[in-house]
Amino acid sequence: MRFPAYPFIRHTSMADYPPKLQEYLDDFGFISSREDRVDYLIDIADEFTPVPASIATQPYDEGRRVIGCESEAFVWAIDRPDGTLDFYFDVLNPQGLSAKAMSAILDQSCSGAPLNQVAAINGEVVFTFFGKDISMGKGRGLTELINAVVYQAKLRLRSD
Repeated sequence: MRFPAYPFIRHTSMADYPPKLQEYLDDFGFISSREDRVDYLIDIADEFTPVPASIATQPYDEGRRVIGCESEAFVWAIDRPDGTLDFYFDVLNPQGLSAKAMSAILDQSCSGAPLNQVAAINGEVVFTFFGKDISMGKGRGLTELINAVVYQAKLRLRSD
């Protein structure tokens, strides 16, 4: 497996991603030290809000589980009247800071974003956020978290 060069070089144009996600990518593109990256990710993880009880309660439907995520992440996509989606997440592992940070980024940048922009997100953004030296297991789980969001957007686009 070949990892993308760091900093992340996007395979799609800037206009293809939700603007808030692009802001995050731009911010992380300027971070050069591992310590600064970790601090920023911890700050973002602190913004994580678990799925509200009005959407889901435990035990969660296994169909919502992100396969391959060691932090036991779950994803919900709820249709908005304007044709976009609201995304909700939960991470059951209290130590799952990376999954919480990625969930917060996806919630803040993809909820309410045009479906074609959400569908264009490439899992390689994980390397921009977490660095090229991320472990294979963590990288896979975070990529699958992104893939779950992208899948929901593509599913809605196909049904239109």
